[in-house]
Amino acid sequence: MEDDAPVIYGLEFQARALTAQTAETDAIRFLVGTQSLKFDNQIHIIDFDDENNNINKNVLLHQAGEIWHIGASPADKAVLSTCYAKTSDGRVVYCAAVWRMPSDWETGSRESPDDSAHNPQTLELLCHLDDSAHSNAACVLWEPMGDGKRVISLADNHALLWDLQESSTQATVSSSATLEGKGQLKFTSGKWSPHHNCNQLATANDTAIRGWDLRTMSQIYCIENAHGQLVRDLDFNPNRQYYLASCGDDCKVKFWDVRNVHEPVKTLEEHSHWVWSVRYNHSHDQLVLTASSDCRLILSNMVSISSEPFGHLVDDDEELSDGEDNNQEDKGQEPLQDSVVSTFEEHEDSVYAAEWSSADPWLFASVSYDGRLVINRVPRTLKYRILL
Repeated sequence: MEDDAPVIYGLEFQARALTAQTAETDAIRFLVGTQSLKFDNQIHIIDFDDENNNINKNVLLHQAGEIWHIGASPADKAVLSTCYAKTSDGRVVYCAAVWRMPSDWETGSRESPDDSAHNPQTLELLCHLDDSAHSNAACVLWEPMGDGKRVISLADNHALLWDLQESSTQATVSSSATLEGKGQLKFTSGKWSPHHNCNQLATANDTAIRGWDLRTMSQIYCIENAHGQLVRDLDFNPNRQYYLASCGDDCKVKFWDVRNVHEPVKTLEEHSHWVWSVRYNHSHDQLVLTASSDCRLILSNMVSISSEPFGHLVDDDEELSDGEDNNQEDKGQEPLQDSVVSTFEEHEDSVYAAEWSSADPWLFASVSYDGRLVINRVPRTLKYRILL
């Protein structure tokens, strides 16, 4: 019987980068990147054993530098990207690269679990995602549901679309977009939309959110002052193509319909410090996870703006039309109420990232700066309410 108790794992190093292993849909697996100035940095491969409620870990060396962002190929379990900091000529440079895990990382460590920690293997560099003209990468985004051949890097004020060739050992920029305007404009984060044939990108810079058409690399919408302070993270609703969530240093989480950018559809004000991460559940989009410097992780049930506001699917376009026959049974029906489901307080430091598992829709991981990784579940009562 599954246990709702959280499982906690300490990395021994500071950390802020976390991703689910997207291409792995059987095992519950997360990748965490460390931030250490004194020692070689590492990627910890965290496997969660659901039956016994414990964690198996493997460690790989990432000698290039402190990891600020990590992403997993949607097509190849062994391939990942990192954005990392290294010191060059006395100044810190932020770089991006694509890596491959050694082919025997799994077998090498099963016989003696401690081996991988004591003599870890090293990641194999496949290619760099920067050149002399574009450095200071903030994040690397993989094409959702793609074949692992297209990535976007956000570096300073450039969004670069890369084609990965020759088994990802070569990367060429196929197109790019540039933030225009006064001052030192710089992307802080972005999200590649899984909708519109994967031809749209949303980016955050300062307090603004912008939408881009990747076919023309032109801007399609702009939410000027989306947040009162810096926007930290974005995520698209997996089931509603126009819905986007954002969070930022004004402690707020906002939900937008990008067809009407003048005001958010909904705002959450549950956190008491900067909100670093917002994530929609991949299967049940009313479940939204947010992580903050207030050391807390909050799971919200945003059912009124989900794809099932009345407990069943509503079509995005149909809902905006004024057709006479528009879902008669919903006329007298109120959408279900939004609520905070749970506040998770297992962290004692800023929670920089939270990610849903790609193998189990009811499970998620979070990482705080002190290197604590926590695996939690959606409370069983809510799970059954959604399923039944």
